[in-house]
Amino acid sequence: MEFKHTSVLLQETIENLDIKPEGIYVDGTLGGGGHASQIAARLSGTGRLIGIDQDADAIAAARKRLEPYGERVTLIRDNYCNMREALQQIGIDKVNGIVLDLGVSSFQLDNVERGFSYKYDTMLDMRMDTRQSLSAREIVNGYSEAELYRIIRDYGEEQFAKNIAKHIAAARKDKPVETTGQLCDIIKAAIPAKMRAVGGHPAKRTFQAIRIECNRELEVLKDSLDQLIDMLYPGGRICIITFHSLEDRIVKSAFRKNENPCTCPPDFPVCVCGQVPKGKVVTRKPILPSEEEMAVNKRAKSAKLRVFCKTEGNR
Repeated sequence: MEFKHTSVLLQETIENLDIKPEGIYVDGTLGGGGHASQIAARLSGTGRLIGIDQDADAIAAARKRLEPYGERVTLIRDNYCNMREALQQIGIDKVNGIVLDLGVSSFQLDNVERGFSYKYDTMLDMRMDTRQSLSAREIVNGYSEAELYRIIRDYGEEQFAKNIAKHIAAARKDKPVETTGQLCDIIKAAIPAKMRAVGGHPAKRTFQAIRIECNRELEVLKDSLDQLIDMLYPGGRICIITFHSLEDRIVKSAFRKNENPCTCPPDFPVCVCGQVPKGKVVTRKPILPSEEEMAVNKRAKSAKLRVFCKTEGNR
């Protein structure tokens, strides 16, 4: 299957990255190479692009797409949370810009065998990195009812989380839940009929929750942001595209904290905590897709772009 993914907020991201032709840039969620190819096309001389993705299919597709840029491009199969170590191994400590396009790619959703989508009946999987042992199947069949309730409530923001967890726990007593189709049927049975008729597919939020848990998506994001900002040269920028409120909240909070890290009580006349701002938030409000983009690509609908710039005083 060909790796197809339409990059969301492409022009807005490239503009806000403020690319210097001889700079070093990292696309930490490479996907099919949409953002990466636009960055590589703007580089010259000693300019370099490093593309990171944990999905082998993404790496293969991006390698083909980025072939014209030759030695300027380096691809690494890893999670962006390991970016610092991965770059140090190739002799890079600091970079001029970082892009993260979070969430699941169109290819992953549309590739039936990967088990990400509730639209196809296939084996439960949802691993972005197929080398890891934990899959959606292990979560659905192995987590306690209380754990399932927590992730469906917190990561799916699903109002019927308790009942869905209860139904999953009851169903798996008879036989393991092996397929996306089985899981969809269980979820539908747990949601009142009148509520199933509104707000999109009834399994959407639960599938999102299980995928996030399977790939530790929020944990990885939360634990990585400060380090990624530290990796920027003065004047360097990090552009992050999120697709749901949980991710966006983490990014917004981390950017704000790095702009104003002072922990002194508000009534202190001067700062005594010694925390120094690392930079400034470029986007006071997130950049949203245009009406035109949303008309062409419905998956762009929930996208938000936030940008942070390292200040000159920070090295």
